[in-house]
Amino acid sequence: MRWVLIRHGQTQGNLEHRYIGCRTDEPLCAAGREALRLCRYPAVSRVFASPMRRCIETAAILYPGIRPEIVPDLRECDFGAFEGKNYAELSGRADYQAWIDSGGALPFPGGESRAAFAARCVHAFERLRAQDFREDCALIVHGGTIMAIMERYALPKGGYFDYQVSNGEGFVLNPDGTHERLGMTTFYP
Repeated sequence: MRWVLIRHGQTQGNLEHRYIGCRTDEPLCAAGREALRLCRYPAVSRVFASPMRRCIETAAILYPGIRPEIVPDLRECDFGAFEGKNYAELSGRADYQAWIDSGGALPFPGGESRAAFAARCVHAFERLRAQDFREDCALIVHGGTIMAIMERYALPKGGYFDYQVSNGEGFVLNPDGTHERLGMTTFYP
């Protein structure tokens, strides 16, 4: 069986390049909903989603006949003090510059570290994989969630940032770790 990992559709915060994590439960924007409706994704039998509204709405658009099973630990990172802000608003702050200089390795002030976030997401995915499903399944989650899972399981191996995807994009992860990228221009019958 294959895992189809899809990043939620676009939100207003995404349009404004804001850090929208687990503290902001915003919906998809109109453009995000429309973009998802124009694409077709691989067929699956089960859908798992982050509890965030943007993921649940994306699941309903992409797989309308399948009720998503909510997995709380697949939620987005806690961006702490950076939540809801964008680069322009954070520029010049010492804590933001320190985080940038660390390559994103430092914990967000008042939030999660990338290592803790990735461990949480990978552990949640491992619990799903242990159930030994026989049919293809989708995860409707966040960009960071996908990056954490792919860094751990994809072959050939790559780094966390090698697996960045835009809204509505993702990967098909095969049982042997090989994968293919899903783009907004990738269509399936």
